[in-house]
Amino acid sequence: MHWTQMLIPTMREVPKDAEATSHQLMIRAGMIRKLSSGVYSYLPLGFRVLQKVAAIIRDEMNKAGAEEILMPAIQPLDLWKKSGRYSVLKDILIEANTRGNQKIVFGPTHEEVVTELLTGYVKSYQDLPKILFQIQTKFRDEARPRFGVIRSKEFLMKDAYSFDTDFESLDKNYQKMYQAYCKIFSRCGLDYISVSADPGAMGGDVSHEFMVKIPFGEDRVVTCEGVEGAWNREVASGVSPEIEKDESLYQMEVFDTPGISTIEQLQKKYKINAQSLVKTLIYVADGQVVACLLRGDHELAENKLKKILKAKEVHLADEATIKKVTGAPVGFAGPIGLKDIKIVADISVQHMSNFVVGANEADKHLKNVNLERDFKVARFDDIRYVEEGDLHPESGRPLKMEPALEIGHVFKLGTKYSSSLDLTFLDPKGDRKHVVMGCYGIGVNRIIAAAIEQNHDEKGICWPLHIAPFDVIIVTTNESHEESKKVANELYAGLQDAGIDVLYDDRQDRAGVKFNDAELIGFPIQVVVGERNLKNNEIEIKIRKSLKINKLSISSAVEHITQWVKNDQY
Repeated sequence: MHWTQMLIPTMREVPKDAEATSHQLMIRAGMIRKLSSGVYSYLPLGFRVLQKVAAIIRDEMNKAGAEEILMPAIQPLDLWKKSGRYSVLKDILIEANTRGNQKIVFGPTHEEVVTELLTGYVKSYQDLPKILFQIQTKFRDEARPRFGVIRSKEFLMKDAYSFDTDFESLDKNYQKMYQAYCKIFSRCGLDYISVSADPGAMGGDVSHEFMVKIPFGEDRVVTCEGVEGAWNREVASGVSPEIEKDESLYQMEVFDTPGISTIEQLQKKYKINAQSLVKTLIYVADGQVVACLLRGDHELAENKLKKILKAKEVHLADEATIKKVTGAPVGFAGPIGLKDIKIVADISVQHMSNFVVGANEADKHLKNVNLERDFKVARFDDIRYVEEGDLHPESGRPLKMEPALEIGHVFKLGTKYSSSLDLTFLDPKGDRKHVVMGCYGIGVNRIIAAAIEQNHDEKGICWPLHIAPFDVIIVTTNESHEESKKVANELYAGLQDAGIDVLYDDRQDRAGVKFNDAELIGFPIQVVVGERNLKNNEIEIKIRKSLKINKLSISSAVEHITQWVKNDQY
């Protein structure tokens, strides 16, 4: 392609509403344009990158034995109610009514649809196993779209689904997809890690996330020096460093706290350390009220609570429920005097003494409260998110937390969807069983953002070769110089014939403008054709990532560049 034939609206200024580096550079490099909050158009350069990422994904999926399909973006709402996910994900679903008054959703994911699809074709164990995948647009009504294509309302996802007769077979397909993901992310030039994760609303018991560590990551990756593995903060476990404990048990007292209903207010007004406070959170788990106790500086992990209670759904109780079970408004709940309510406490609370809690009375708290003497806990367990400074539960070494972005996720779904949507098969004995499923997703758009976050400098993007919009850009320092144009066109034709993805910047602009744009967009190899070097029958080669400059004879240039690109060594 020639630059003058393409839509490449580069810009010098940093967009005001773009926080993440990838968001800034994608706009400045003329790759995307915002239509509305969380909705973007992909311009030619951006779309080329999207296509290259999709091609790598498709190639590795095919090699792993997955079959490509394309499912509808429009899904009947009834399917979501059948699977039980409507109540869990209704806040992000984009719903509509058809002319025939059928309620539909614009698919945020396709577990329900693919399960329904297989019910029409799987009858016997001989029809299994199967792995199906698609690359399809998804829709989610995100409350806070941000960071450009990192979190948007419309995005491209590769989702794959495996169907097996038993969990042993699922394990094999899970590993097959896991290895395919490793190859995909490596080919895309990403420095990634795999972490143990929570399946969340997807369901199942086992899942792994593929993450890249970037400053604007929305998740936290937890690691520990000298300990193998990494974890998403949602599932990581840690032990709080020991706090000096007063062995004396003081007499419990009520004290007035008018209008003071938060941990922060108690700290500020009464100079109470958050580590000496125990907050009582009233939750509802599958319709049953439960009181959860945590140290004042800790945060409850709902996924952990859901798991230990073996509940399908947990959520904070509303004001009316809190008032009913505690007798007090929000902010004054405490464990003492609660009747017929299960109390679950985080392990860290077990080692506390003489702490402060709500008094279950408006504008009052209790101090010098102690376990066993003043109230009893039904169960102690790990129900909180780890914090910076926590220790690994086995090694005792400090945990480290870093911001990271999820780019892929693999799940062992089991029979969650096959049982609710009646996907069954007859085994060799003629017994009817539910199909065992796995699910495997990749955020195609996020790969682009992640690659930019990990590969840029003060000048712009430094694309990994295999996903760059073009492998090579040819730049003339003076497009009016006939000899320069002649050589540039010959190089362009030679590289095209050699199968190299090349762009010729044939603009009449100053050389500085062209060089700045080439470095902003980040083409891996720049071929510079200038009058001074032509006198020696040479051209200049600039490697974007290292900014290293070499000179090549015109006659050998195509061969050298072709070898560099095809061997990814330049």
